[in-house]
Amino acid sequence: MSDFRVLFVDDEADFLETILKRMQKRGVAAFGVRSGEEALVWLQQQTADIVVLDVRMAGMDGIQTLRAVKSAHPLLEVIMLTGHASLEIAREGMQLGAFDYLMKPIDLDELLYKLEDAYQKKTLQQHKIKNIEGVIESRK
Repeated sequence: MSDFRVLFVDDEADFLETILKRMQKRGVAAFGVRSGEEALVWLQQQTADIVVLDVRMAGMDGIQTLRAVKSAHPLLEVIMLTGHASLEIAREGMQLGAFDYLMKPIDLDELLYKLEDAYQKKTLQQHKIKNIEGVIESRK
């Protein structure tokens, strides 16, 4: 189905296992880790286009993880997930560069749509950067 790679970060083992199976069944290259710390290590060793990140996790929470991910990988798109509605956290996440914010339980079709949208945004940004680099290189 897709050409993109998604890293799911959630400390709820059952949710993580289920979402990975559902994504892989639909042809999405989906991977999972159970903490923000694990996500940062994984991203140093692997590539992803999108991170789907739970807001409330033990240890490094979603907002802290978002900050670290965007600092190390500014073009990586991040979709925040939560089972607890909080406008304040959603606003903070968006200000820190999250692509979008979804509530659990997730509607799978909505998630797939958001993943496609996030991937398109990332691809567009990469294309713009290459064009700018090409212009700069041609002026040398």
